[in-house]
Amino acid sequence: MSNSNDMSYTTEEIAKLLKISKLTVYDLIKKGELSSYRVGKQMRVDAADLEAYKQRSRMVPVPGQAVEVHSPVAPQTSTSVSTNRPLVITGHDISLDILANHMEQAIPTIRPLRSFVGSLDSLISMYKGESDIVSTHLLDGDTGEYNLPYIRKLLVGSSYVVVNLLSRNAGLYVQPGNPFALKGWSDLSRSGLRFVNREKGSGARVLLDEQLRLHGIKPDHLNGYDHIQTNHLGVATKVATGEADVGIGIEKTASIVGKIDFIPLVQERYDLVILKTTWSQTWIPTLLQIMQSDTFKKELRSIPGFDLSLTGKILLET
Repeated sequence: MSNSNDMSYTTEEIAKLLKISKLTVYDLIKKGELSSYRVGKQMRVDAADLEAYKQRSRMVPVPGQAVEVHSPVAPQTSTSVSTNRPLVITGHDISLDILANHMEQAIPTIRPLRSFVGSLDSLISMYKGESDIVSTHLLDGDTGEYNLPYIRKLLVGSSYVVVNLLSRNAGLYVQPGNPFALKGWSDLSRSGLRFVNREKGSGARVLLDEQLRLHGIKPDHLNGYDHIQTNHLGVATKVATGEADVGIGIEKTASIVGKIDFIPLVQERYDLVILKTTWSQTWIPTLLQIMQSDTFKKELRSIPGFDLSLTGKILLET
């Protein structure tokens, strides 16, 4: 027989059980008061975490009621209530898998879960309270700045820390020998090119759309602009198999796939964003120690195409 604590609920079910709105559920998750994790596109809350939240709520004093005070109380509202609490990390890069492994070993009270979504959707999921650490590589074409303009707009009013994970080359995947002699973004306007694109919300798609805008190229002039792949590997493979002449992606994937050439055009900054909550501030210092450690950086250096000169550096804290 399964234990009732093995059950989990959707946000809609939580709203009905607690007789509150779904928006209030998201707010509780965002503030770190109610633990959650992501399964596909759906947020779930374990029965044990729901019960822990209800128990903490019963401890809130009612006006006029005598309350026995114990000291200290505050730690009971963080990681001491439940162990192996799910922690959702979003993004596609292999460096995130390495980071998750280090965190799981160093912080026994968490259970890292990976959510494979693009940069913009990652930030939106954080705003909704559906993720704890998000990765992003979004270029603001007008300023040339990565990530911070988008983070400031989407997480307005939130308290968070932005730390660099790594930097990496982004550019064009082309056929071996570069038969179309492509050199830059403006060359994408050439007729006859078969393009393969990334999905809306991904960092690569934002990079492309910003460059098209800056170079005065209309998206419908690209043959294959609507030919979508959901990761760098898919784009590189389409070029390698001859189904497309050019696609946008990162250098590392080109070296993995082979049978294609890579034209570097920009070094993009790949950053992490962590919401500051009562819970997250118990493990953020350990996270920073991991990212700044020689052991972690040594593992990243084994992967071609990574620049670690800023790894572990706090870029913005609110």
